[in-house]
Amino acid sequence: MRYISTRNNSVEYNFEQVFIKGLADDGGLFVPKEVKKYSTLEIKTLSNLSYQNLAKEIIYPFVGDFMTADELSDVVEKSYSVFRKANAVNLIKVDDTKILELFHGPTLAFKDIAMQLLGNFYEYYLKKNSKKINVVVATSGDTGAAAIDAIKGKKNMNIFVLHPNEKVSIVQRKLMSTVKEENVFNIAIEGNFDDCQNLVKLMFADKEFSNSINMSGVNSINWARIIAQSVYYFYSYFKVQDNRPLNFSVPTGNFGDVYAGYLSKKMGLPINKLVVATNQNDILHRTISKGNYKAEKVKETNSPSMDIQIASNFERLIYDLNECDDKETKKIMNGIKENGKYIISKEKMERIDKDFLSASMSEKEVLDTIKEVHIKYGIILDPHSAIGFGALKKIDLDGNNIVLATAHPCKFPDAINKSIRVKPNLPDELKYVMDEKENYDIISNNLNKIQQYIKEKI
Repeated sequence: MRYISTRNNSVEYNFEQVFIKGLADDGGLFVPKEVKKYSTLEIKTLSNLSYQNLAKEIIYPFVGDFMTADELSDVVEKSYSVFRKANAVNLIKVDDTKILELFHGPTLAFKDIAMQLLGNFYEYYLKKNSKKINVVVATSGDTGAAAIDAIKGKKNMNIFVLHPNEKVSIVQRKLMSTVKEENVFNIAIEGNFDDCQNLVKLMFADKEFSNSINMSGVNSINWARIIAQSVYYFYSYFKVQDNRPLNFSVPTGNFGDVYAGYLSKKMGLPINKLVVATNQNDILHRTISKGNYKAEKVKETNSPSMDIQIASNFERLIYDLNECDDKETKKIMNGIKENGKYIISKEKMERIDKDFLSASMSEKEVLDTIKEVHIKYGIILDPHSAIGFGALKKIDLDGNNIVLATAHPCKFPDAINKSIRVKPNLPDELKYVMDEKENYDIISNNLNKIQQYIKEKI
């Protein structure tokens, strides 16, 4: 499979380049030149596979020039051997709604599903190439821990994680800051997540710097994460398939997880609607419902992983909406950078409406949803998953409705305690992190200081 950039589709790339670069040199995002579309019969042949074997089938067409099918099989088996569920994910039923638990990996968040795979992709790549790689990643809480767990202790790799100082939960921070391996560096930035993300983008854009450290990135814009996340849309469809329309409600900040569902639909999975569920930082809800993509000030909420105003992956949808016109996409993205907004035309909104719906949840609505679900069903949802559940109820869709539960409730003890006066426990194998010594450095929101820090550490 060949890849192109959303801002220059005249240059082609292979998967290895796409994976290692993360972001295209022109600032665009990588997308496949063509996507394999499965027929109804082909989809049926996948329906009885285990999660691991399904992952091998779905992922291989995207990475076939990078590794053989047998090599991918080894990587997939290794990646999901560290999960607490045999099939990596778990689907439970709540009345007529299904909840897809995606938090059974080593750091209790859906990010593990893609990140474990990426860590082993890196290891495979470095065994073939005499190189060293420095991964630099921004996190709003969960990506950092998942990336650290996937990369810690691996040879010829360092990982630098930027998180917003005092704007992630204590459990999220400790899952990052208590890791002792010498190739792990935690940086607390004086700012918000968008500041962290912007610093990483600026470092990628600084070719002299990024090339000098052989920089790579694992944020949600990395195409390898999108394809890994598309697998659980297929898997859950096979678990609930009947003749009713299939809808997914996805707690969404950076648009990566819900874009994986959109990709699955493009691949032939019969998805009806993808519900974009946001917290009070509702840029995506305003975009999907009104066509107004305008960045506002980030508000701190009880769902910190979604405290984002610039949804990086949305550029891939903009590219599609504009008939894969790279010049128009570049113009729009430059306009967003300069003016902080993009007004979507009525015609393009009609195209969005075919695939997406949206809803936002206030702080009170999130806490009320956690309480309601706990009282009715004895289930504790983390704040992000509660947003997915509550958004679906607001929209009231008929059909097979699946809510993506993106994190374990124990990662957000303050919000859970405030809602239901319960402190959810960490799984036994992770309880030790609460007593471990932390190791992270606090640095101002300054590009030169961050670059200097990284140079000194490597």
